Amino acid sequence: MNNFEEQVVLITGGAQGIGKGMVEKFAKMGAFVAFWDVLDEKAHTVEVTLKAQGLRVQHRPGVNVANPQSIEEDVQKLYEEHGRIDVLINNAGIVRDASLFKMTPEEWEQVIQINLSGVFYCVKSVATRMREKQYGRIVNISSVSGVFGNFGQSNYVAAKSGIIGMTKTWGRELGKYGICVNAIAPGPIETNMLATVPPEIIDQMKYKIAVKRLGQPEDIAHAAAFLCSPEAGFITGQTLIVDGGFTLGG
Repeated sequence: MNNFEEQVVLITGGAQGIGKGMVEKFAKMGAFVAFWDVLDEKAHTVEVTLKAQGLRVQHRPGVNVANPQSIEEDVQKLYEEHGRIDVLINNAGIVRDASLFKMTPEEWEQVIQINLSGVFYCVKSVATRMREKQYGRIVNISSVSGVFGNFGQSNYVAAKSGIIGMTKTWGRELGKYGICVNAIAPGPIETNMLATVPPEIIDQMKYKIAVKRLGQPEDIAHAAAFLCSPEAGFITGQTLIVDGGFTLGG
């Protein structure tokens, strides 16, 4: 189960945090993993470290998920090089938090362009190749914020909610081609995004989490590996909340 030998996996935002965890997970399960990230130095470190372990990974620099032409050119190259793209994980994203009255048009546009439009561009390009092979698995990384909302994140929540809606639509549209599309909505995960959060806020988060710990990148990677496996062929258009019970209430 969950063996990705001979499969080609493409991951966006793979240099750190959740993305890095997924690059490691899929590579260790036998896949050839190509990943994009604008953080070239960190991405290079990930590539070198994993290759030293005998794993098949490749950082493909110069791809901007906000640029559809950039995406299309590299997807075509990857497809020509390997003859297939079996899995796409859309993880790339940014935050530009501010409350409604303080958020600038630039902050709104930046997050929507990368976190939402970028997912659309990537899926359209990769799914075209998956359709040729009549097989594919796509996982879009949303957030519990996209399900329940969050103070000071109008742009981020709009994007992550939009991802859930697009996932449902693509589940309907692409199923006949053997392509399953699902989303994961992580709760609080111990990544760089939480590094700037005050310790007292982190403690409050842990108190609300039923399993009494922050999530780790591998928690999301495990969920993604299942949804991207052949065994998940009867699951599509769904959003899996992976939050340790953070949103259960009480």
